[in-house]
Amino acid sequence: MAEPLVSVVVPMYNDRRTIDLCLNSVRAQTYPRLEVIVVDDSSTDDSAALAAQHPVTLVRAERNGGPGATRNLGVRHASGDIVFFLDADVTMHPEAIAQAVALFEENPSYGAVFGIPDKEPLFDEGLVCDYRILQYHYWRKSAEGLVSGGYYALGAVRRSAFLKAGWFNPALRQTEEIDHAERLAALHPMLLTSRVRGRLADETAMRPLLRKAFVRSRLRVPFYLDRGRAMQGMETGGRAAASVLATLVLVSLPAVAVWPLAAVVPAAALLLFVLADLGQYAFVARHRGAGFLLFFIGCHLLMNTAVVAGLTVGLTQWVFSRRFRRMYHREVTA
Repeated sequence: MAEPLVSVVVPMYNDRRTIDLCLNSVRAQTYPRLEVIVVDDSSTDDSAALAAQHPVTLVRAERNGGPGATRNLGVRHASGDIVFFLDADVTMHPEAIAQAVALFEENPSYGAVFGIPDKEPLFDEGLVCDYRILQYHYWRKSAEGLVSGGYYALGAVRRSAFLKAGWFNPALRQTEEIDHAERLAALHPMLLTSRVRGRLADETAMRPLLRKAFVRSRLRVPFYLDRGRAMQGMETGGRAAASVLATLVLVSLPAVAVWPLAAVVPAAALLLFVLADLGQYAFVARHRGAGFLLFFIGCHLLMNTAVVAGLTVGLTQWVFSRRFRRMYHREVTA
């Protein structure tokens, strides 16, 4: 039986720093039957010119449409039975595509297999980047198995399953993955697996990380309320409780300056915050030591507080805006 053709779809927007590394990792794949489609989402830098130097099909979007619209455009130009989505700031290990194909052959019911990034970043860019990559790796590694959330930065989808689930909603710019994966998971099992591996670059400063956490949590409110549950995988009850505890730690700290005995409140909340995801902190301590662990905990307190702030604003918006309540009800067209 002939090996299936795999279409690697790389959405790209102003990724001049990483696109060569990304496409070189595709060329280094051990799997032989590939086509590579790079979709330039109206970049304003020279990343399209850099991508054109590789053996790829370069598709240019007429206007910037965001990741959902860009991935849709890539699928429209794809011929493979399997579509492997790879973000332009991610590199793959050489056996990543071969492992994805093998998983589909071993489990014909799977609609998608998503990879897990390494605990090391693509670039050595400081402590905030190290925090983010370690947290990103651990949460996905701890959720390895069947999931309902999609991780399309590094993952393969059967073309037939993708078309049955429908296109990414181009109106969603931060939550298009969870929307599409929910539809896909209703039809086929989806696997999150460390057999498919890569390495990614991420934010290097806290402000953009906090902004991203705030926006994404706000936009997930109508998604969660529509379904009455969180996504299967990374979003555990303990982590939800940790977000509330992180907020309690930070909002109770000012009272300590007025009444020192009040320190028992943030201290107790901090202890419970760590216990709620103890495996994560043990993992960080093993790999980076106690000093970095303290930095990691501080960053994670801020991130969880940003999540709670986003959820609070999202709940308020959900009450007063019918359009916001129905943002995941809209008909999806490519």
